[in-house]
Amino acid sequence: MTNVVIVGGGPAGLSAGLFASKNGLDTTLFDTDGTWMHKAHLFNYLGVGSVGGSEFMATARQQVDDFGVDRHQGEEVTGVESVDDGFTVTTEEGEYDADYVVLATGANRDLAESLGCEFDDDDTVSVGVSMETSVEGAYATGAMARAEEWQAVISAGDGAAAALNILSNEKGEHYHDFDVPDTAASVFGDLIDDEE
Repeated sequence: MTNVVIVGGGPAGLSAGLFASKNGLDTTLFDTDGTWMHKAHLFNYLGVGSVGGSEFMATARQQVDDFGVDRHQGEEVTGVESVDDGFTVTTEEGEYDADYVVLATGANRDLAESLGCEFDDDDTVSVGVSMETSVEGAYATGAMARAEEWQAVISAGDGAAAALNILSNEKGEHYHDFDVPDTAASVFGDLIDDEE
């Protein structure tokens, strides 16, 4: 099974985790809870009328947990190394092997630098539209790749783009994650929101 390791548990990392895991990839996410979302109140997130950042984070974490992401809360990643056909991710607890790595550590670009990712002139990690870095199989999302566009919905979109590109690579064709009411019924059953 394909292993995806995500470093960072803000909107970008959680979004990448959700898309990867709900579509069958073995997904591990490391979250030290350093997200700026705890200082936010969302009025500008499409589909969300008004919610506090911490409340949003609790809902997002529950969602990724429900879809099977192996979330390591409080376990800090201290290194990421490119090896043979993937990556070794080192934490205080040990080492994890991954086929892909998604870096979602906000403005902290240290792991991307140590991995050997190329940087743009504005000191952001250089990525393509798929959020892939110059290191094949390594992705950078949100504030890592954007100098000033540090907004939750943009970060979540970056995480989704990274995960969809990984899914496309694994499936050998462009992959689309588009759920329909029947999908919701088969996944959630009686838990579906009555106000669809």
